[in-house]
Amino acid sequence: MRHIAIVGSGPAGYYTAEAAQKQFGDDVRVDIFDRLPVPYGLIRTGVAPDHQSIKGVSRRYEETALTENVRFVGNIAVGEDISVEELQQLYDAVVLATGAPHDRPLTVPGADLANVFGSAAFVGWYNGHPQFADLAPDLSGGTAVVIGVGNVALDVARILSKTRQEFEGSDIVGHALEALAGSALERIVILGRRGPHQIQMTPKELGELGHLERATPVVDPADLPPEEADAALDPGLRKSVTLLRQFPGAKQEDKRVAIEFDFFAGPKALVGNGKVEGVEVERTRLEGDRAVGTGETYTIDASLVVSCIGYRTAPIPGVPFDERAGRFANDEGRISGDSAAGNLYCVGWARRGPSGTIGTNRPDGYSIVEKIAEDIGEGSGKQGRAGFDRLAEDRDLDIVTFRDWKKIEEAEEKAAREGAPREKFVDIEAMIRARGQ
Repeated sequence: MRHIAIVGSGPAGYYTAEAAQKQFGDDVRVDIFDRLPVPYGLIRTGVAPDHQSIKGVSRRYEETALTENVRFVGNIAVGEDISVEELQQLYDAVVLATGAPHDRPLTVPGADLANVFGSAAFVGWYNGHPQFADLAPDLSGGTAVVIGVGNVALDVARILSKTRQEFEGSDIVGHALEALAGSALERIVILGRRGPHQIQMTPKELGELGHLERATPVVDPADLPPEEADAALDPGLRKSVTLLRQFPGAKQEDKRVAIEFDFFAGPKALVGNGKVEGVEVERTRLEGDRAVGTGETYTIDASLVVSCIGYRTAPIPGVPFDERAGRFANDEGRISGDSAAGNLYCVGWARRGPSGTIGTNRPDGYSIVEKIAEDIGEGSGKQGRAGFDRLAEDRDLDIVTFRDWKKIEEAEEKAAREGAPREKFVDIEAMIRARGQ
């Protein structure tokens, strides 16, 4: 029998568990650990609440979770309640699938001003992550600046600009819905250091901006390269740039909010007295694909700033970490170093950094399991699940199972406002209480 511990219950974790089942059949036991009492990671607290079709992939993970040889072990903080080294002693293989939950820091003067947020925190706020439920962004000003030109920046801009009616059918949490309904924002500026040909926005997400009830996407035609240059782009990026070309150069008169794309614009500093009041920007130009400053500066008034410039994996004590890349140090998923002991792996964003789509994690998980199969053979006779359960009892750890999660989920569905699939608990203690109802 092989015993595998997976740390993280998001897409990478469940695809790895699925792969282990296919690889080993009944001769494997997989425990999936998560710090929160609820599963699915990025699907629950990262995917935009108005993208319910994407969140539907959790049904696939549930099929895996409900099998006899896979167990969800929620409300357990690896690195605090139990160390990675202890897991390695109990399991034949330990796979870190913790994703990249921390914001890449915005390293400009003024980044510590009030009402400046990283996207992990801001997205967590409107998605109901317990860590960020009390964020309380001030939306009473007129202009928000969103730094970054990826899909997360699009999500933030879209969420900030939607009407209450446009959130029907979404699972945005109540506190965020009420705050957004009272928003005074009339201008949202998406700031990009480089140009339209360097964006990382997919056509589907970009196209959504053209169908908002009260917001107009605005692109300055002068920022667009010659149209014939689009031919050299890959098909997906070419479609995105074609959409940018279709957006008007000014706000429509019947729309209250403008979503302005400001290309060739690098943030130099955030300015304000205690609270952000503006973003000092330097005009840039391209040298190859690299943005360089021109020395020309200007300031955008801004009462809210959200930085969407990337994510980093959270280090775990005793696990080799690549500080520059913001992920675990590894060789194609195998973590090396004295602490690795030959049975420590990483997968998904924890392995490769925050790149790719949710589906990218599936082949990643299958690849890691192939390596595990090569390394552990028939297993080493370790205690696995039984050994962890004894340790948990000794330490009085309060494990939340998948059966418990289904009770939490049922309570969230019962609490949903009309037209919404659920009203998420945003407090861990409330989640744990709900399992007993």
